[in-house]
Amino acid sequence: MNMPHEIRHDELKNDRFLRALRREPTDTTPIWVMRQAGRYLPEYRATRGRAGSFMALAQNPELACEVTLQPLERFDLDAAILFSDILTIPDAMGLGLTFAQGEGPQFAHPVRSVADIAKLAVPDMDGELRYVMDAVRLIRRELHGRVPLIGFSGSPWTLACYMVEGSGSKDFATLKAMCWNEPKLAHQLLDTLAQSVAHYLIAQAAAGAQVLMVFDTWGGLLGPAPFREFSLRYMTRVVDALKADAQSRELPIILFSKGAGQHLAEMADSGCAALGVDWTINLDDARRAVAGKVALQGNLDPAILRANPEVIRREARAVLDSYGNHPGHVFNLGHGITPQVDPEHVKVLVDEVHAYGRVLRG
Repeated sequence: MNMPHEIRHDELKNDRFLRALRREPTDTTPIWVMRQAGRYLPEYRATRGRAGSFMALAQNPELACEVTLQPLERFDLDAAILFSDILTIPDAMGLGLTFAQGEGPQFAHPVRSVADIAKLAVPDMDGELRYVMDAVRLIRRELHGRVPLIGFSGSPWTLACYMVEGSGSKDFATLKAMCWNEPKLAHQLLDTLAQSVAHYLIAQAAAGAQVLMVFDTWGGLLGPAPFREFSLRYMTRVVDALKADAQSRELPIILFSKGAGQHLAEMADSGCAALGVDWTINLDDARRAVAGKVALQGNLDPAILRANPEVIRREARAVLDSYGNHPGHVFNLGHGITPQVDPEHVKVLVDEVHAYGRVLRG
C-alpha cells in the first residue's frame, strides 16, 4: 500500500490546520466544516443524482473525490475531508447497509447474539474497503498539496450503536441493555470494532490521509462511568494502535465525542492531538479543562448558519473570542452542516473566521 513518490512528498501550500493541531502559531484561525461536502451544495446534489444513491456515490472513488473537492472550489477552507460514511466498516462486515429515503441508515442483519458477534471479523482493507483507500489516494493526488486531507472513522461505540440497533435511534437502548445485561458480549463487539477502526485508519494513513479523525457521535448518550468503560476505553485503544504504526504515528489524531464536554480532561489523556467540541460548552472552559494538552476544534452551533449574515459574523467572533489569542484552535461547527443551509452563509462564516482570526493575532 505504498504511496507514489510524488504524492508522498508533495509540498503542502496551506499548513495552518496542521500547525494549529500541533498548537503552533498561525497567521489566522484555520477552518473546515463537518459534512462540508453535502446536500446543502447544489453541485453535490447533482453528483449524487448521477451516482444514483448515497452508497453508490461513496463507493465510487472518482465521484467521492469530486464531491470532496467541491467545497474547496467555493470556500477558502483549510482542510479537505474524505467523502465517505461512518458506517463503512459494519457494511464491509456484511450487515447489509442501506439508506432509506428520509429514514437514515438501516442494517438488514443487526448483531445481537453471541453467534452474531462471534461471526464478525476485521474487514480486509484491500478487499471490501479498497474503494475507500482508492478514494483517499485519488483525492490526495488531486489536491496537489492545496490543503491537508482528513481521513476518518466512526468510533467503536458509535458503530456498535448502529450495528446492534439496526438503524438510527434517539437512545440506542438495545446496545445499552447489552452493556448492562451482557457486558462481556458488548466488550467483545467493541474490541473487534476497535481493531477494525485502527486497521481502517492505518490504511487511510498509508493511502495518503494527513490527519485522522474519530467521530464518537453517540458517546454523549452514556453516563460518566459507562462513557469511560464503553466509549473512551476503545477510542484510546485505537489511538494506541495508531501510535504503534510507523506511518500513522506521525499524523495528528482528532477525537470528537458529541455531548461529552464533561469528559474533555480524560479524553485529553488519550494520546490524541486534538478534541472536537460541540456547542454545549464554552471554548474557554474547554481550553481550561484540557490544560494545554491538546488543540481544540469547534464549536459553532450548526443552526446559526441559517441565521442572517450579520448574526453569523457576530457568533463566529464570539466563538473566536471565547478561545482567545491562544495557539491550538481549529474553527468548526459543533456538529455537521445541515441540508437547509445557504452556501453563501458558509462563505460568510469562512471569510469572517479568517478575517477576525487575523485581528485577534494583532
